[in-house]
Amino acid sequence: MNSTAGAKQDAFILTGSFIAICRAPRYLAELHSRGLTVLLATPARWRADAEASLAEPGHPATAADEIAFVAGSPDHEGSFNAGAIAAARDWQRRYRIVGAYAVGETMVEPTGLLADALGLPGPGLRASRVCRSKYLQRWYLPDASPPSTVIPAGGRDTTDLREVSYPAVLKPASRHSSSGVVTVPDESALRVAMAEYPGHETLLAESRVWGQEYSVETLTQDGTILFASVTRKDTNEAGGEAFVELAHSVPADGTAAGQVLAANEAVLRRLDMRDGITHAEWRVDADGVPRLMEVAARTPGDGLCVLYELATGAPLEPVIVDIALGVPTEYPAPRRFTRQVYVEADHGVLDDVRVDWPGITPTWVGEAGQWPEIEPGAADDPATLRAVLVLKERGAWLGPLRSSDDRAVTALIDAPNPAELDELEARVRAAITIAVSAPGTAADEGTKECAA
Repeated sequence: MNSTAGAKQDAFILTGSFIAICRAPRYLAELHSRGLTVLLATPARWRADAEASLAEPGHPATAADEIAFVAGSPDHEGSFNAGAIAAARDWQRRYRIVGAYAVGETMVEPTGLLADALGLPGPGLRASRVCRSKYLQRWYLPDASPPSTVIPAGGRDTTDLREVSYPAVLKPASRHSSSGVVTVPDESALRVAMAEYPGHETLLAESRVWGQEYSVETLTQDGTILFASVTRKDTNEAGGEAFVELAHSVPADGTAAGQVLAANEAVLRRLDMRDGITHAEWRVDADGVPRLMEVAARTPGDGLCVLYELATGAPLEPVIVDIALGVPTEYPAPRRFTRQVYVEADHGVLDDVRVDWPGITPTWVGEAGQWPEIEPGAADDPATLRAVLVLKERGAWLGPLRSSDDRAVTALIDAPNPAELDELEARVRAAITIAVSAPGTAADEGTKECAA
């Protein structure tokens, strides 16, 4: 797609946290294969990691032609916008920008602004802005949302909390990965919890929705849904106040999944979603009504892209790039049932992870900094364990699961039907052993074995 000699080279702006981009190296490879100059915009906190990675021969990041490090913080609304626009203006002088896409949550809004100003395919201004703010989602989507109260930064002592019903969920408006999301039983606990957040953060207190959690991954082009599928979620909420996801199953089926799909389509229409992928999280309440937890206009996190490739036999990334470039595209329906499970461990220092499974050795992603390629099997393959990944480095402290970043070990599996998938999950959990030692002891002393 490069321009003729003497003209500006065609370039694509890829944005997001550096670690999110490295965990999805297909975007870089896909853009490079199309002859595009690859421009990365990533938060400045990743500068040291990026510079170290660029010094490693063969690292995915070496496919990038330029990297801009953008000042800002996820818990400060709109803080990445100015730096991203400054970088884009510099690139625009030297390249012909033909596409832009946000891999990770932190850069969704500025990427939407870039796409809109440059006349490129993108989610659209409303979707780009609303998807980055939980309180704006409640404002634009009241019929799909649980009852909620916005607590503005600087307004914690003056906000009327009388309409909050308990138990309530308190969450910061602009974070992601379940960071800062807690349950509070009454107003007294709510006020104590509010004081623990930085003063600049806007908070949202909303009625807790009890019921099965799902997500919907949707590919949209020119305002038309090309593909939509429901993922079943399982969390650790039964054991405490947090909502950390411990399993994803693709695809989910049944009556509830159909209701969630219909509710999700209505949400995307209200947001005027134009081009890209969305990841919306839902719960189905006791009355069978889907309630929106949040919606994001970017690649789904964790291993969901891998699960979709295992389920359909086709990767999502080339289709997402097609959409960002305005190329007509399509994506196949799932043909297998897949699941990612997170294995919980005892608290302590991570010493080792062992897997008693033929042909499977744990991959230490935390040390390598990137996920391995996990190839899909044939549609009629038997139930299969595809990979076990260790998300932390040896010596890392494993404590309570309060956010997604606290999880340490995950496995990816697939099967021809749900029953075989459930049976495989039980066998895989029994085959994984996480060895931890108590803090302050040697790795070979006082070691506890946590059989998953």
